[in-house]
Amino acid sequence: MRVRKLQQPRGWAFTVGAMILKPLFFLTTRPDWVDGTKIPATGGCIVVINHLSYVDPLTAAHFCYDHGRLPRYLAKSGLFRNKVLGFFLRGAGQIPVERATAGAVGAYDAAVAAVNAGECVVVYPEGTLTRDPDLWPMKGKSGAARIALATGAPVVPVGQWGAQQLLAPYSTKPHLFPRKTIHVLVGDPVDLADLAAKPLDAAVIAQATDRIMDAVTELVARLRDEDPPAERFDPRRAGVAEIGNPTQQPRTRDAG
Repeated sequence: MRVRKLQQPRGWAFTVGAMILKPLFFLTTRPDWVDGTKIPATGGCIVVINHLSYVDPLTAAHFCYDHGRLPRYLAKSGLFRNKVLGFFLRGAGQIPVERATAGAVGAYDAAVAAVNAGECVVVYPEGTLTRDPDLWPMKGKSGAARIALATGAPVVPVGQWGAQQLLAPYSTKPHLFPRKTIHVLVGDPVDLADLAAKPLDAAVIAQATDRIMDAVTELVARLRDEDPPAERFDPRRAGVAEIGNPTQQPRTRDAG
Protein backbone atom coordinates (compact mmCIF):
# COMPACT_ATOMS: atom_id res chain seq x y z
CA MET A 1 0.00 0.00 0.00
CA ARG A 2 1.65 3.22 -1.17
CA VAL A 3 0.61 6.56 0.27
CA ARG A 4 1.47 10.17 -0.48
CA LYS A 5 2.02 13.10 1.81
CA LEU A 6 -0.52 15.90 1.80
CA GLN A 7 0.96 18.98 0.13
CA GLN A 8 -1.88 21.49 0.47
CA PRO A 9 -2.94 23.24 3.72
CA ARG A 10 -5.47 21.16 5.64
CA GLY A 11 -7.45 23.95 7.27
CA TRP A 12 -9.07 23.64 10.69
CA ALA A 13 -11.89 21.28 9.67
CA PHE A 14 -9.65 18.63 8.13
CA THR A 15 -7.17 18.99 11.01
CA VAL A 16 -9.88 18.35 13.59
CA GLY A 17 -11.41 15.57 11.49
CA ALA A 18 -8.07 13.79 11.10
CA MET A 19 -7.39 14.03 14.85
CA ILE A 20 -10.71 12.36 15.62
CA LEU A 21 -11.17 9.91 12.78
CA LYS A 22 -7.67 8.56 12.14
CA PRO A 23 -7.38 6.90 15.60
CA LEU A 24 -10.96 5.61 15.31
CA PHE A 25 -10.30 4.05 11.91
CA PHE A 26 -7.06 2.53 13.20
CA LEU A 27 -9.01 0.76 15.94
CA THR A 28 -11.97 -0.40 13.84
CA THR A 29 -10.75 -0.90 10.25
CA ARG A 30 -7.91 -2.30 8.19
CA PRO A 31 -7.25 -0.24 5.06
CA ASP A 32 -6.57 -2.21 1.89
CA TRP A 33 -5.69 0.61 -0.50
CA VAL A 34 -4.67 -0.46 -4.03
CA ASP A 35 -3.38 1.91 -6.75
CA GLY A 36 -4.33 5.05 -4.86
CA THR A 37 -1.53 6.93 -6.57
CA LYS A 38 -3.58 6.83 -9.76
CA ILE A 39 -5.41 9.79 -8.25
CA PRO A 40 -3.50 12.85 -9.51
CA ALA A 41 -1.23 14.35 -6.84
CA THR A 42 -2.24 17.87 -7.90
CA GLY A 43 -4.76 19.59 -10.11
CA GLY A 44 -8.48 19.30 -10.57
CA CYS A 45 -9.94 15.81 -10.77
CA ILE A 46 -13.20 13.96 -10.24
CA VAL A 47 -13.11 10.80 -8.14
CA VAL A 48 -16.16 8.59 -8.74
CA ILE A 49 -16.90 5.80 -6.27
CA ASN A 50 -19.71 3.34 -5.56
CA HIS A 51 -21.93 4.03 -2.55
CA LEU A 52 -22.62 1.32 0.04
CA SER A 53 -23.00 2.91 3.46
CA TYR A 54 -23.48 6.15 5.37
CA VAL A 55 -19.86 5.76 6.47
CA ASP A 56 -18.55 5.94 2.88
CA PRO A 57 -17.67 9.66 2.93
CA LEU A 58 -15.49 9.07 5.99
CA THR A 59 -13.68 6.03 4.58
CA ALA A 60 -13.22 7.76 1.22
CA ALA A 61 -11.88 10.86 2.97
CA HIS A 62 -9.42 8.64 4.84
CA PHE A 63 -8.36 7.10 1.53
CA CYS A 64 -7.95 10.42 -0.31
CA TYR A 65 -6.14 11.98 2.64
CA ASP A 66 -3.71 9.04 2.73
CA HIS A 67 -2.95 9.75 -0.93
CA GLY A 68 -2.29 13.44 -0.55
CA ARG A 69 -5.65 14.94 -1.51
CA LEU A 70 -8.34 16.77 0.43
CA PRO A 71 -11.71 15.57 -0.86
CA ARG A 72 -14.54 17.96 -1.68
CA TYR A 73 -17.92 16.23 -1.65
CA LEU A 74 -21.32 16.86 -3.13
CA ALA A 75 -23.27 16.27 0.10
CA LYS A 76 -27.04 16.27 0.55
CA SER A 77 -28.22 19.63 1.82
CA GLY A 78 -30.02 18.17 4.84
CA LEU A 79 -26.67 17.53 6.50
CA PHE A 80 -25.91 21.25 6.45
CA ARG A 81 -29.08 22.08 8.39
CA ASN A 82 -27.54 20.70 11.56
CA LYS A 83 -25.72 23.73 13.00
CA VAL A 84 -22.66 21.86 14.29
CA LEU A 85 -22.30 19.47 11.36
CA GLY A 86 -23.09 22.20 8.85
CA PHE A 87 -20.40 24.44 10.35
CA PHE A 88 -17.87 21.61 10.06
CA LEU A 89 -18.88 20.69 6.49
CA ARG A 90 -18.64 24.29 5.30
CA GLY A 91 -15.27 24.62 7.02
CA ALA A 92 -14.10 21.57 5.05
CA GLY A 93 -15.29 23.11 1.77
CA GLN A 94 -18.06 20.59 1.13
CA ILE A 95 -20.80 21.36 -1.40
CA PRO A 96 -24.52 21.10 -0.46
CA VAL A 97 -26.85 19.46 -2.98
CA GLU A 98 -30.62 19.94 -3.10
CA ARG A 99 -31.39 16.54 -4.55
CA ALA A 100 -34.23 16.17 -7.07
CA THR A 101 -34.80 19.95 -7.17
CA ALA A 102 -33.81 22.85 -9.40
CA GLY A 103 -31.37 23.84 -6.66
CA ALA A 104 -29.06 21.01 -7.73
CA VAL A 105 -27.82 23.32 -10.51
CA GLY A 106 -26.04 25.42 -7.90
CA ALA A 107 -24.16 22.37 -6.64
CA TYR A 108 -23.14 21.52 -10.20
CA ASP A 109 -21.77 25.03 -10.73
CA ALA A 110 -19.90 24.86 -7.41
CA ALA A 111 -18.41 21.47 -8.29
CA VAL A 112 -17.25 22.70 -11.71
CA ALA A 113 -15.67 25.75 -10.06
CA ALA A 114 -13.91 23.56 -7.49
CA VAL A 115 -12.47 21.25 -10.16
CA ASN A 116 -11.36 24.20 -12.25
CA ALA A 117 -9.66 25.61 -9.15
CA GLY A 118 -7.59 22.43 -8.83
CA GLU A 119 -9.63 20.61 -6.20
CA CYS A 120 -10.28 16.87 -5.89
CA VAL A 121 -14.07 16.51 -6.03
CA VAL A 122 -15.52 13.17 -4.92
CA VAL A 123 -18.82 12.16 -6.52
CA TYR A 124 -21.01 9.16 -5.81
CA PRO A 125 -22.41 8.81 -9.34
CA GLU A 126 -25.37 6.69 -8.22
CA GLY A 127 -26.63 9.75 -6.32
CA THR A 128 -27.43 7.78 -3.17
CA LEU A 129 -26.77 4.42 -1.53
CA THR A 130 -27.21 1.65 -4.06
CA ARG A 131 -30.67 0.09 -4.19
CA ASP A 132 -29.33 -3.07 -5.83
CA PRO A 133 -30.32 -6.03 -3.60
CA ASP A 134 -26.78 -7.43 -3.76
CA LEU A 135 -25.11 -4.00 -3.36
CA TRP A 136 -23.76 -3.79 -6.91
CA PRO A 137 -23.43 -0.30 -8.41
CA MET A 138 -26.79 0.71 -9.83
CA LYS A 139 -27.78 2.99 -12.69
CA GLY A 140 -25.84 6.24 -12.48
CA LYS A 141 -26.96 9.84 -12.40
CA SER A 142 -25.54 12.34 -14.85
CA GLY A 143 -23.78 14.70 -12.43
CA ALA A 144 -20.27 13.24 -12.62
CA ALA A 145 -20.40 13.08 -16.41
CA ARG A 146 -21.62 16.66 -16.68
CA ILE A 147 -18.83 17.93 -14.41
CA ALA A 148 -16.24 15.93 -16.36
CA LEU A 149 -17.40 17.14 -19.77
CA ALA A 150 -17.59 20.74 -18.56
CA THR A 151 -14.08 20.76 -17.07
CA GLY A 152 -12.08 18.25 -19.10
CA ALA A 153 -10.58 17.05 -15.80
CA PRO A 154 -9.63 13.39 -15.33
CA VAL A 155 -12.37 11.12 -14.02
CA VAL A 156 -10.79 8.56 -11.68
CA PRO A 157 -12.98 5.48 -11.01
CA VAL A 158 -12.82 3.85 -7.59
CA GLY A 159 -14.37 0.61 -6.41
CA GLN A 160 -14.82 -0.04 -2.71
CA TRP A 161 -16.06 -2.98 -0.66
CA GLY A 162 -16.28 -3.63 3.07
CA ALA A 163 -17.79 -0.41 4.40
CA GLN A 164 -21.20 -2.12 4.52
CA GLN A 165 -19.82 -4.50 7.15
CA LEU A 166 -18.85 -1.58 9.33
CA LEU A 167 -22.22 0.11 8.89
CA ALA A 168 -24.95 -1.65 6.92
CA PRO A 169 -26.95 0.36 4.35
CA TYR A 170 -29.37 2.76 6.09
CA SER A 171 -28.33 1.45 9.50
CA THR A 172 -27.33 3.77 12.33
CA LYS A 173 -25.78 1.01 14.43
CA PRO A 174 -22.14 0.34 13.49
CA HIS A 175 -20.41 -3.01 13.97
CA LEU A 176 -17.04 -1.80 15.16
CA PHE A 177 -15.44 -5.07 16.24
CA PRO A 178 -13.76 -7.15 15.04
CA ARG A 179 -11.95 -4.73 12.74
CA LYS A 180 -13.37 -4.56 9.22
CA THR A 181 -11.20 -4.47 6.11
CA ILE A 182 -12.05 -1.59 3.80
CA HIS A 183 -10.99 -2.54 0.28
CA VAL A 184 -10.42 0.31 -2.18
CA LEU A 185 -9.21 -0.20 -5.74
CA VAL A 186 -8.48 2.67 -8.14
CA GLY A 187 -8.63 2.36 -11.91
CA ASP A 188 -7.22 4.35 -14.80
CA PRO A 189 -9.03 7.56 -15.76
CA VAL A 190 -12.20 7.04 -17.78
CA ASP A 191 -11.61 8.02 -21.40
CA LEU A 192 -14.18 10.64 -22.39
CA ALA A 193 -12.05 12.47 -24.96
CA ASP A 194 -14.21 11.52 -27.95
CA LEU A 195 -17.38 12.62 -26.15
CA ALA A 196 -15.88 15.95 -25.06
CA ALA A 197 -15.50 16.84 -28.74
CA LYS A 198 -19.20 16.37 -29.42
CA PRO A 199 -22.14 18.72 -28.73
CA LEU A 200 -23.24 18.31 -25.12
CA ASP A 201 -26.64 16.67 -25.44
CA ALA A 202 -28.56 14.00 -23.52
CA ALA A 203 -27.14 11.14 -25.59
CA VAL A 204 -23.51 12.21 -24.99
CA ILE A 205 -24.12 12.67 -21.27
CA ALA A 206 -25.76 9.22 -21.10
CA GLN A 207 -22.77 7.64 -22.86
CA ALA A 208 -20.34 9.31 -20.47
CA THR A 209 -22.40 8.22 -17.47
CA ASP A 210 -22.46 4.62 -18.69
CA ARG A 211 -18.69 4.61 -19.19
CA ILE A 212 -18.16 5.92 -15.67
CA MET A 213 -20.48 3.32 -14.15
CA ASP A 214 -18.90 0.55 -16.25
CA ALA A 215 -15.46 1.48 -14.90
CA VAL A 216 -16.63 1.60 -11.29
CA THR A 217 -18.55 -1.67 -11.62
CA GLU A 218 -15.55 -3.46 -13.12
CA LEU A 219 -13.43 -2.44 -10.11
CA VAL A 220 -16.09 -3.60 -7.64
CA ALA A 221 -16.30 -6.93 -9.48
CA ARG A 222 -12.54 -7.36 -9.09
CA LEU A 223 -12.75 -6.64 -5.37
CA ARG A 224 -15.64 -9.07 -4.90
CA ASP A 225 -14.20 -11.65 -7.30
CA GLU A 226 -17.69 -12.01 -8.77
CA ASP A 227 -19.45 -11.21 -12.02
CA PRO A 228 -21.76 -8.19 -11.83
CA PRO A 229 -25.37 -8.34 -13.05
CA ALA A 230 -25.80 -8.22 -16.82
CA GLU A 231 -27.93 -5.09 -16.37
CA ARG A 232 -27.52 -2.46 -13.67
CA PHE A 233 -30.37 -2.06 -11.21
CA ASP A 234 -32.64 0.86 -12.11
CA PRO A 235 -34.75 2.15 -9.18
CA ARG A 236 -37.31 3.74 -11.49
CA ARG A 237 -37.98 0.53 -13.39
CA ALA A 238 -38.09 -1.41 -10.13
CA GLY A 239 -40.53 1.05 -8.57
CA VAL A 240 -38.13 1.92 -5.77
CA ALA A 241 -37.85 5.45 -4.39
CA GLU A 242 -34.68 7.13 -5.64
CA ILE A 243 -33.95 9.07 -2.44
CA GLY A 244 -34.57 8.27 1.20
CA ASN A 245 -34.63 4.86 2.84
CA PRO A 246 -36.32 2.51 0.34
CA THR A 247 -37.17 -0.01 3.08
CA GLN A 248 -39.43 2.58 4.72
CA GLN A 249 -41.24 3.71 1.58
CA PRO A 250 -44.04 2.11 -0.42
CA ARG A 251 -43.16 0.70 -3.82
CA THR A 252 -44.63 2.39 -6.87
CA ARG A 253 -45.61 0.91 -10.20
CA ASP A 254 -43.27 1.29 -13.11
CA ALA A 255 -44.45 4.24 -15.10
CA GLY A 256 -43.02 2.67 -18.22
